[in-house]
Amino acid sequence: MSHDKLVRMANQIATFFATQPCPDKAERVAAHLKDFWGPEMREELKAHARRDGCADLDDLVRKALPMI
Repeated sequence: MSHDKLVRMANQIATFFATQPCPDKAERVAAHLKDFWGPEMREELKAHARRDGCADLDDLVRKALPMI
């Protein structure tokens, strides 16, 4: 799967959790990625962040990365 698609999907997840009335939004993004994404998808997202930086990732995704 292309990193563009993974970034878009991760950002959509973050957008959803940003609207929720909870203090642990980044933790919920991380939990969603752990529960519903395969290990290869999570690793590709982390590799993209290391390789290309995080400018295209939502702030909640950036905060969630160390938790996945």
